[in-house]
Amino acid sequence: MIDKLVGVEKRYNEIENQLSDPQVLSKPALYRSLSKEASSLSEIVNLFRKYLKLLQDIESDEQVVRESSDKELIEMAEQEIEEFARQKEEMEERLRLLLIPKDPQDSRNAIIEIRAGTGGDEAGLFAGDLFRMYQHFAERQGWKLEIMSSNPQGIGGFREIIFLLSGNDVFARMKYEGGVHRVQRVPVTEASGRIHTSAASVAVLPEAEEIDIQLDPNDLRVDVFRSSGPGGQSVNTTDSAVRITHIPSGIVVSCQDEKSQHKNKAKALKVLRARLFEQMLEKEQAKLTEKRRSMVSTGDRSAKIRTYNFPQNRVTDHRIGLTLYKLDEVLTGGLDEFIEQLQLTDRSQQLEALN
Repeated sequence: MIDKLVGVEKRYNEIENQLSDPQVLSKPALYRSLSKEASSLSEIVNLFRKYLKLLQDIESDEQVVRESSDKELIEMAEQEIEEFARQKEEMEERLRLLLIPKDPQDSRNAIIEIRAGTGGDEAGLFAGDLFRMYQHFAERQGWKLEIMSSNPQGIGGFREIIFLLSGNDVFARMKYEGGVHRVQRVPVTEASGRIHTSAASVAVLPEAEEIDIQLDPNDLRVDVFRSSGPGGQSVNTTDSAVRITHIPSGIVVSCQDEKSQHKNKAKALKVLRARLFEQMLEKEQAKLTEKRRSMVSTGDRSAKIRTYNFPQNRVTDHRIGLTLYKLDEVLTGGLDEFIEQLQLTDRSQQLEALN
């Protein structure tokens, strides 16, 4: 453990030196990235330094016990050694937890994509419910929400909505939301009162900086067109909507919510970078062994992760077998209990993998 901690402190010192380098100071994106990394390492480094000081104090007291002839001094030293041993054990446990490899993306902002799945109009209404749930959750966390792109449907809800959440450790909490969400309820369009099951998929992408994904203009095809609303009606008299195709990957991103073509293009590029960054991370994740791969935050969009049952006011997370009978509270942003349990499960799995 000591060797690992020495390596962490060495990296922290390297970053501290880089942050005072004029060349780094002249690159805001790099400076921001290094600052976040230093912040994430500071807790473990500070605790490790206290731990080393404690070891020195123990060694000093043990030397007194070995070499002193003063009984009173020896007794005081022995009492201190006993107290220091307790502190040492506590510190080692905390250090072991802090040594669990952190997801390097945890401190990033997140781009959330919600798409209506099976269930027709009802799936679109449910996609709208999920969006409002995350909107309320973001407000509780003090995060900022910015809609990047939306495709509303006529009776309410969305066929698709993409938004950016900005704040502290957004991806660390939101990454557990990726997957298929199911709803069981009587649709407003159902005359006979039968319960239907519909679904919407949620993708959670870490926001990518320009330094992470550098786009070659030659790889991009940019098309502009007139914005349209529900039912296809034109909502703008100018060609302000933007569609960007990344030719090498075939990824297509469209944005039309802004009246400015320039703003729509900037948002589309942000979403495109996030999708390309996610592809890169997935390739790296695929190299991990099954034992090290987390079962609660793999981001598998085809996995059914949660069911929202309206008649029973029940929400069940299938990954951890947790059921809460407070659907109304969950839909107004009360996700903390689910996310905290998912984080604990994730941490436990990683501890097992390290042993």
